[in-house]
Amino acid sequence: MTYPLVRDLAAADAPVRVPVAVTCRVLGFSRQAYYQWLAEPVSQRDVQDAYLTNAAIDAHADDPEFGYRLVADELRAAGHHASDNRVWRLCRDQRIFSTHSRKRELGRRPGPPVHDDLLKRPGGGRNFTASAPNRVWLTDITEHPTAEGKLYLCAIKDLWSNRIVGYSIDSRMTSDLAVAALQHAVAVREPGGTIVHSDRGSQFRSRKYVTTLHQAGLTGSMGRVGACGDNAAMESFFALLQKNVLNRRRWTTRHQLKLAIVTWIEATYHRRRRQTRLGRLTPIEFETIYTTTHAA
Repeated sequence: MTYPLVRDLAAADAPVRVPVAVTCRVLGFSRQAYYQWLAEPVSQRDVQDAYLTNAAIDAHADDPEFGYRLVADELRAAGHHASDNRVWRLCRDQRIFSTHSRKRELGRRPGPPVHDDLLKRPGGGRNFTASAPNRVWLTDITEHPTAEGKLYLCAIKDLWSNRIVGYSIDSRMTSDLAVAALQHAVAVREPGGTIVHSDRGSQFRSRKYVTTLHQAGLTGSMGRVGACGDNAAMESFFALLQKNVLNRRRWTTRHQLKLAIVTWIEATYHRRRRQTRLGRLTPIEFETIYTTTHAA
């Protein structure tokens, strides 16, 4: 910021012309540094920092929970060469912080919803019913610890049959976790115009997730902050998973827990667990009977 001042003061048309040597000595830097800047006002490193900053802003916009270390991982995965310290400096200058690292303040408001609440009844409460398949999907994320670290599950449930139509399991809770579950559900069900209801988690508000939602022709819906009842039908599935799988033992590796979750969903929940709301049928039996009757 001071180099242009040296140039302006030394200009021939300046009201009071000050030599370069005098200005540099007063401001406390060498003439060599000034002349180097004069020859190349924008250095190659500044250009690289600008590209890295733009990439860091994009990575953080996709996942607001990312701190500088995860942002650095994303940049390196995209082909950029940058150390953690350099990314930390750029994130600090641009005030790119993880939503978890910032101190909570009294009266702090949560992030705004990117969708309206389409399941809200006019008189209050939620309409957790669906008259046909692929009308309303519910989604949420749960976590459980292992000796290797936490494992995260994002699941999507069809409200009509209570079947888990898509899920994704990973060691990191990023927008990619929610996007992978949504892509799985779309590939399996091929829906159109389906309402996908979630909470206001940053994964479901991320640009990557919203873009995937729109590209698949789905309609987003979001409940309130801190209101479990707004997604109670999905919370009930996670409560079953917690009781039947997660809390049954201490898990040593993420792979063991992942295998147990997938086995319970596909073999037990879908095919053996009968539900009162479905007429004492399993989700697979309920959908099979409906599909056969509809075809006939």
